[in-house]
Amino acid sequence: MLNYENLEFKSIEELKETTPSIFTRERGGNTSTKYCHIPTDTVIRDLELLGWGVVDSKEVKTRKESTNGFQKHLVVFRNPDVVIKGQNGDDVYPQILLTNSHDGKNAFSFTAGLFRMICENGLVISRKQFSSKKVRHMGYDLQTLRNVINNMVGDLDLTVESMNKMKSIELNEEQVFKFAKQLLETRVSDTKNTFGDDAILDVLQSQRLEDNGFGLWEVFNRVQENIVEGNFQYKTPKGKVRKARPINNFRQDMDINSRMYDTALTYTL
Repeated sequence: MLNYENLEFKSIEELKETTPSIFTRERGGNTSTKYCHIPTDTVIRDLELLGWGVVDSKEVKTRKESTNGFQKHLVVFRNPDVVIKGQNGDDVYPQILLTNSHDGKNAFSFTAGLFRMICENGLVISRKQFSSKKVRHMGYDLQTLRNVINNMVGDLDLTVESMNKMKSIELNEEQVFKFAKQLLETRVSDTKNTFGDDAILDVLQSQRLEDNGFGLWEVFNRVQENIVEGNFQYKTPKGKVRKARPINNFRQDMDINSRMYDTALTYTL
């Protein structure tokens, strides 16, 4: 599970300790001679010039020593001056999620995310509505990066619009139950596990007063949080009941969050 609650920017020293693949200075052994290697910390330093600092980072665990240092990694950025003001302190900070690797398999990929200050809850915005931006290693420069970030910030109007639509919609009890079931299905869709009505009621439990009620925005946020944190039980194909684990794999975290946001947007149409 991503640590969206960090309010201070991480230092280069901290990033070297937690995510050393960011600083790899050579290309992976399986890349071609045409591969242009740009260390991720170059992008980090350039984004700092544009006002975006790192609040979290992760890297994929490797099984082979030969791939260590070249694996896919994630860096989460936030700009304290870019904020969507909400009522009763429910402010939302847009975030930029950068993924990259040094094995020649990935370009720099930028995805939009949201951070709710009131509940320290992180969301990855729908990829159908807000497509990720890619920057190739070859030809990378600060101006190219600036254009990508400016375009993403320019799309904030769409983010505000979708949030306001969710905040304006009230669900009835039947819709709330159906919606929570749909979101839970995104967590188990790639497995043979199943869940019952008890699991749906579990993820509908609110962690704070601000998320009580039948509003689509409130229901979405409390269900999303409980699903990511594993606050429910499921049944294995052999019939054993297990407690779900928090999502720690950042690729799974981003994918499930994006799909849940897609589902929420269908209720605004």
